[in-house]
Amino acid sequence: LVLARAAAVERGSEHPIARAVVAAAPSAGGTNAGGANPMVEGFRNHEGRGVTAYVSDLGDAAATAPVEVAVGRLAWLLERGCPAPDAELTTAAADAMADGRTCVWVAWDGAVQGLITVSDTIKPTSAQAIAGFARLGLRPILLTGDNAAAARAVASATGIPADAVVADVLPADKVAAVTALQAQGAVVAMVGDGVNDAAALAQADLGIAMGTGSDVAIEASDLTVVRGDLVAAVDAVRLSRATLRTIKGNLFWAFAYNVAAIPLAAFGMLTPMIAGAAMAFSSVFVVTNSLRLRRFQAS
Repeated sequence: LVLARAAAVERGSEHPIARAVVAAAPSAGGTNAGGANPMVEGFRNHEGRGVTAYVSDLGDAAATAPVEVAVGRLAWLLERGCPAPDAELTTAAADAMADGRTCVWVAWDGAVQGLITVSDTIKPTSAQAIAGFARLGLRPILLTGDNAAAARAVASATGIPADAVVADVLPADKVAAVTALQAQGAVVAMVGDGVNDAAALAQADLGIAMGTGSDVAIEASDLTVVRGDLVAAVDAVRLSRATLRTIKGNLFWAFAYNVAAIPLAAFGMLTPMIAGAAMAFSSVFVVTNSLRLRRFQAS
């Protein structure tokens, strides 16, 4: 029942953890005893803390009275007036977090009824992407709302230094972290895919959204990577730098041509025919130099 009601509420959320809970529900009896999906109304997203909705479990004849179900952080549930969970749930949560998993707590009727544990599935290319950022001279930082143990496990598996992990943060805390780095003189690029990342994406000097993420994150970002692969973000930075180098090279030769040619023309040492040929050559050079970008190879 805990998983069924949690999944019913989480269907209204775009968060990756919500999608995991919804995906797990059918295999664990994601419908009620009557065999029908619960009815849900009044869905609310509480920024960075959890979600709530009224759930009516369908029986054979009619729906039961709606019950407000809250799914999210334990601290948030306690703030809502729920008493602390019993020792069995607390021990289970501590064991899960020690293994690097994230706990999602479920409450209704003014009490914590259970918890669901989820863990990150790290993509095979994530470590490659972090190494790629490092080669570009960028310092990767893991900024996440997950608990510290889960964040450290992900950081260790992907090659992010332990001192570059900031965990248990709310959306406003992510913005504050980006702002603090900018205050130190850093140019910050933020990569995110969720609703909770949108404000930080907008605050960063460069916001990069994953195309598989939420619409809000995509709207708030400066750049959207079509593939849901962090390596694509590395390629985007590499391509941007290559494009900037090409632009600077074209500008240099264009100015150098004019600086050299104008004095020669002023002293009558440059005929119109030669000047026209030189101008045409300059244009051909700029176009040819720009076409070198077609040889760019993605990682």
